[in-house]
Amino acid sequence: MLLYHGSNMAIEEIDLEKSRPYKDFGKAFYLSEEEEQALEMAKFKVLTGGGSAEITVFEFDESSLGDLIVKRFEEYTEEWAEFVYNNRDERQDFHHDYDLVYGPIANDTVGVQIRDLRERKISLAEFLKNLHYYKGITFQYAFCTPLAISKLRRL
Repeated sequence: MLLYHGSNMAIEEIDLEKSRPYKDFGKAFYLSEEEEQALEMAKFKVLTGGGSAEITVFEFDESSLGDLIVKRFEEYTEEWAEFVYNNRDERQDFHHDYDLVYGPIANDTVGVQIRDLRERKISLAEFLKNLHYYKGITFQYAFCTPLAISKLRRL
């Protein structure tokens, strides 16, 4: 399967230490099956950090899934919302043991939604509803460990 990474620079080698914490599925290298989604991310990165929009393509052999500890979210669920909350909340020291996490992208207002949930201004059900990506459901792959990264081949 082909997966795409959008950034403000070409990715020659994946370095998890350069990945930022407090993302939807934690500190990881994120990819999409949709090239257009990766391009949107690349454009956003250029706006926030300069550089030029770059798409790096990787091949992932799905037969290697059996070697990995994988968490899949096939749709927006309360379990997904709690997982995103735990990974995104900077006040927690939350870490999971998954090599690879697959699931929907949360919308761009995650920080506000986390604050509102923490302060009990909204319920978990409202949090879940508010995190739906405004362009419809779009999925992402988070490669969270060196083992998972080793299963990618840059094209």
